[in-house]
Amino acid sequence: MRIDAILSPAELPALAKRDLRGTVCVVFDVLRATSTFVTALHHGAKAVIPVSEISEALAIRQKQPDVLLGGERDGVRIRADQTGGIDFDLGNSPREYTPEKVRGKTIVSTTTNGTRALRACTDARMVLAASFLNLTVTAQFIRQLQPAQIVLVCAGTRENTALEDVLAAGALGEMFLRDSGGRAVSDSVETALSAWRKTKSNLPEVVSEAENARRLLAIPELRDDVAFCLRHDVYNLIAALGRDGAMRILI
Repeated sequence: MRIDAILSPAELPALAKRDLRGTVCVVFDVLRATSTFVTALHHGAKAVIPVSEISEALAIRQKQPDVLLGGERDGVRIRADQTGGIDFDLGNSPREYTPEKVRGKTIVSTTTNGTRALRACTDARMVLAASFLNLTVTAQFIRQLQPAQIVLVCAGTRENTALEDVLAAGALGEMFLRDSGGRAVSDSVETALSAWRKTKSNLPEVVSEAENARRLLAIPELRDDVAFCLRHDVYNLIAALGRDGAMRILI
């Protein structure tokens, strides 16, 4: 098993061109898309459909009026002035995705980075959405699957590397290496591992200084998202992107 990592969104176009047929891609957008998706699924959402553009979400809504529209631009919920007249039902805060709002619903989501990272992996053998919230169960599932290659995909912040995504990738990589035997690890994974090992004992303090966290902490209604998304192993579920473009609970 070879383990690689994509630490910057600048690497996504090249990833989309790779032969990923034997690869499991694990996508991290800790603050906040993948944390939000696993929360929505845990709370009973039927599926989450990640799309790159607002126009794609609106087109799906036109065909399927019952779907909920979720997502963000610049961290906040998409509003009518950005869509030509429709306020999105939900933003990108996992705390919004309560059972009362999402149970039995299909959610179409577009975010600045997370949904783009997921779409870049669509030719992979399997695409998983991971966060600290479902980290251990995701590692256990992949260990049982034994793919030829794993790529840990960090969604980033705009065009920049996001520290919180790198740390989550390092945490997952460490779980694989505990019983590694002879697993081959790329330098990018070593970078994530090193960052994780240096910071895991004071994760909230370190992440609070990251670009994405600082932005959220400065918005009163979103500041609690940071602590919410850094909790470990809250949800015992695997979130997998299907061939139909919809993410559902796998187990």
